Amino acid sequence: MPLSKMPGWVILPVTLPAFTITGMWIVYAMALSNNHICPVSNWVYNHTCEALEDGTCCTMDHIPLVSKCGNLPPESCFFSLICSMGSFMVMLIGLLRYAYVIDRYGPSLLNTVAFILGWICAAGLTMVGSFQVDHAKVLHYIGAGICFPTSMLFIVLQSLLTYRMAHAPWQCWTGHVRCTLTLFGLIILVLSGVFFIQEGFILQHLAALCEWTFIINILIFYGTFSFEFGAISTDTFLVLLKASRAPKSYKAGTSTPATPHAHSTSENMAMI
Repeated sequence: MPLSKMPGWVILPVTLPAFTITGMWIVYAMALSNNHICPVSNWVYNHTCEALEDGTCCTMDHIPLVSKCGNLPPESCFFSLICSMGSFMVMLIGLLRYAYVIDRYGPSLLNTVAFILGWICAAGLTMVGSFQVDHAKVLHYIGAGICFPTSMLFIVLQSLLTYRMAHAPWQCWTGHVRCTLTLFGLIILVLSGVFFIQEGFILQHLAALCEWTFIINILIFYGTFSFEFGAISTDTFLVLLKASRAPKSYKAGTSTPATPHAHSTSENMAMI
């Protein structure tokens, strides 16, 4: 029997993209105002800045990659803060989503793997924000190498879970939306990787645009969890607390075949 509803959790999946996207664009604006990067609308780059007299400088070091936007102070401080807050919300959303699936569907390997991937992604995001690319390049790229693939795998598994749990028409439409975001994210991630390993200015700039697009796409996907989070109740948290102790108890229609054993025990005791 369901306990009290907790519809306030619907705000969390909406807060993550709203807070993170806004914060990332603030970091971008700060880096742009300090001439640490060039605008995303710029497509003309120079090998050096010695001949420029208007104060602008667009070289390979000024391509507006997300990492470059949060590379130098003061914007690097806000970049670290946003990544840390974002990783915490990613972990919390992943935990609630994991509990919600167990509560409504039962134990699932896909759900467990998705939960683990979500937390690994959060760890990678923390590394990205803590180690700037020009000061700790290896650690920064390790964090990015963890964060981007695991976030992609996370939304793939969540799309599959959405279809598996779908019964009502709105749930099917939610699955369609998530599948579209997943396919789009996969294409953008592949293009971003292909462009990033190239040396041309234009291709590097395209890699930056793909990187921004992929991040926004992932955050929008997280925002779609608000469709289900409105149904979270205290039962969801009770399921989460009991999941590690007796996961089989959540399967509907299960019963404990303890009666025959009890009769056998009683007969044995009577015989003794």
